Amino acid sequence: MNDQPTVIAAALDQVGVRLKRLRMQRGVTLTSLAAATGISKSTLSRLESGQRRPSLELLLPLAQAYRVPLDELVGAPEVGDPRIRLKPRNANGRTVIPLTRQPGGMQAWKIIPTSKIEPVLKTHEGYEWLYVLSGRMRLVLGDHDLVLGPGEVAEFDTHVPHWFGSTGDQQAEVLSVFGGQGERMHVRAKANKQRHDQHGRPV
Repeated sequence: MNDQPTVIAAALDQVGVRLKRLRMQRGVTLTSLAAATGISKSTLSRLESGQRRPSLELLLPLAQAYRVPLDELVGAPEVGDPRIRLKPRNANGRTVIPLTRQPGGMQAWKIIPTSKIEPVLKTHEGYEWLYVLSGRMRLVLGDHDLVLGPGEVAEFDTHVPHWFGSTGDQQAEVLSVFGGQGERMHVRAKANKQRHDQHGRPV
């Protein structure tokens, strides 16, 4: 992991180069920039050469004079790690990986049935949508006992007794989207416009 103070210091070291490049691109002289910002020519020169450490009091007037955001002027490093650290857990013969972190509303998981176990049907509040990413999944739903393959989808009211898991012959990966208050998935797609020949007949 990068040391944040070191990253910030490295960014500040590049401020002088960035300031000089920006001034040259704008065709601005040190004299006119000093008049616009109230910062002395010598201070501006030392900033650009790296001999003067940039401070907020110096950078704010420069950002205003150049009409650029302060973070663009500084080239501030990104704060925060964009990676999402998912924590898989094992439950009832499955590896369950949460894909949503906010409580309530629709919840999504990646589920990997890891072993074949005897189905134990359950009921609860909600509505579930299952999509088989790979392998084969067994779904027992009420009186139905089904095997779903890659690309197949099942959706059902979880008040109906149900269980899903491994078929026992190969590992499966399943995307599960669950609405605890009975929310359903809504899939929308544009309908293809039917083409007609010169006589107006469908082709």
